[in-house]
Amino acid sequence: MFQKILIANRGEIALRVLRACKELGIQTVVVHSTADADAMHVRLADESVCIGPPPSRDSYLNIHQIVAACEITGADAVHPGYGFLSENAKFADILAAHNITFIGPSGDHIRIMGDKIEAKRTAKRLGIPVVPGSDGAVTEEKEARRIAAEIGYPVIIKASAGGGGRGMKVAHTEADLEVALQTARTEAGAAFGDDAVYIEKYLEKPRHIEVQVFGDGFGRGVHFGERDCSLQRRHQKVWEEAPSPALNAEERARIGDICAKAIADLGYSGAGTIEFLYENGEFYFIEMNTRLQVEHPVTEAITGIDLVHEQIRVASGGGLSVKQEDIKFNGHAIECRINAEDPRTFTPSPGTITHFHTPGGLGIRVDSGVYSGYKIPPYYDSLIGKLIVHGRNRVECMMRLRRALDEFVVDGIKTTLPLFRDLVGNADIANGDYDIHWLEKYLAKGE
Repeated sequence: MFQKILIANRGEIALRVLRACKELGIQTVVVHSTADADAMHVRLADESVCIGPPPSRDSYLNIHQIVAACEITGADAVHPGYGFLSENAKFADILAAHNITFIGPSGDHIRIMGDKIEAKRTAKRLGIPVVPGSDGAVTEEKEARRIAAEIGYPVIIKASAGGGGRGMKVAHTEADLEVALQTARTEAGAAFGDDAVYIEKYLEKPRHIEVQVFGDGFGRGVHFGERDCSLQRRHQKVWEEAPSPALNAEERARIGDICAKAIADLGYSGAGTIEFLYENGEFYFIEMNTRLQVEHPVTEAITGIDLVHEQIRVASGGGLSVKQEDIKFNGHAIECRINAEDPRTFTPSPGTITHFHTPGGLGIRVDSGVYSGYKIPPYYDSLIGKLIVHGRNRVECMMRLRRALDEFVVDGIKTTLPLFRDLVGNADIANGDYDIHWLEKYLAKGE
């Protein structure tokens, strides 16, 4: 097992990883920017190292400073959390060259899954169902028209190196295709430095279903069930739940087994999430995230397994602590992402939190690194906390969530708490009857 882990992140995920390390008896080092000097994870860590000014490029994305912090403190492993350098293959390679363990997959696996075109090819080879579309990058309009005609309109054009909705355009007819292709390539080049795009069939009303997987790096793989992440705004997840209200037991077992086998065949090591669009009983691969997900707590709630403990164990060479038959699913869990944003316009709302009170009681978990008096800096992601609620079934979970939201108090800044209080009272949400477009339509109505 590792002696000392450096946590190369900030906010709630840094605190989440720090707690796991302490439970395992592992010393912790956190790195931070000058803006985060008073952050909770900095206060609680065994050691802390300031690695630069507020801008991410000068601090949390500064690989050389992070490696130097490892060498200064004697850290023998790095946990990257999510975001920042968590899916940076170069970072994983540099750590390996310095004999520091990256708590995550190999640089090669990060590269494969970070390239959306190569990821799709790999998924297809591993037996994972994929969305019909181009086999590789599309550069010519003539080729784009041919592919679109073959798979049928509407089609969606996506950036190969992208994510988060950037470099993504829909063409409903052949007349739309030229502008959509050019716009997607321009956006992709500006956002990612790579204008390669590919084309897929556009599904009209799909769910967003993702499967949590783990590999031990020695040819074993397991799945921890699925999560439904269909409530999104601008391709950003807002509400996640497990299990999905849309799947039956047969579908759940089928896609889980496919993903576990694929991870084993790939020789993958650590946590990963295989994401799908789901429509009319069919799953279509869209991407794989080679890191811990923001929404991992809902999986922990229904399995009782600490996924960060599992990450650390696998990275240390200890293998998986469970076999597939050991993983049991219990009840239902929902996570609400509490952001420092206006609940209607989603404009960021940095500032000082004057009062912070979290809900409690059976089945309630809050992952947050903020506190009363904490100043939300304007430089980073607006997520300030996650409310995770577990119940014996979805009805109990929803009732418990309603009560927890009523107890949650964050004063001094605007947050998305009012949005979630509205959602728990909506009939569609109560019935689990929603798709990836539902939330944006709901917000457009001004309900």
